[in-house]
Amino acid sequence: MLEFNYWIIPIAALIPMVIGFIWYHPKVVGTAWMNESGMTEEKIQGGNMPLIFGVTYLFSCMLALAMFGITIHQMGFQSMLMNEPGFGQEGTEIYNFFHETIAKYGQDFRTFKHGALHGFVAGLFIALPILATNALFERKSWKYIVINAGYWAITMLLMGGIVCQFA
Repeated sequence: MLEFNYWIIPIAALIPMVIGFIWYHPKVVGTAWMNESGMTEEKIQGGNMPLIFGVTYLFSCMLALAMFGITIHQMGFQSMLMNEPGFGQEGTEIYNFFHETIAKYGQDFRTFKHGALHGFVAGLFIALPILATNALFERKSWKYIVINAGYWAITMLLMGGIVCQFA
C-alpha cells in the first residue's frame, strides 16, 4: 500500500479560510462580492459564525482529502490494481509488481508545482461549472461568478500544491 502523510489534511483545510479572509476582504473583492451577492453587514452579523466556520472547515477537510486523488497519480495506480487477486498478499506477483513500481516511480510528479497545476485545473473544470450553473439559475451576474470561481481556483491551486508536495 502507498504511504501518505494524512496529517496534511487538517493543514491544507485551513487554506480556504486563509484565502477567503484575504480574497473577500473589502479592500480586495469583498465589497464587490457583497454587492453582487446581495449580502449586507446585517446578514453577516446575524449568522452563527462558530457553526459556519466549523462546517466550512469540515468541508475543507473533505476537499483536501479529494485533492489526494486529483493531484497524486500513484493513487490511481493503486486503485487500478487493488482488486486483483493477491494484491494484499506479500510475495504474490501482483504484490511484488506494485511495490517494485512504487519503489521506482512512487515519488514522480510529487511536487508543489505539479499539485498546483492539477488544483488549478480542478478549480477551472470542477468548481467553475458548479458555481456558474448555480449562479445562472439564481440570476447572479458574471461578476459574481468570476469572483467566486477565482477564489476557488486560487484555493484549489494552493491546496493541490500542498497536498501533492507533502502528503
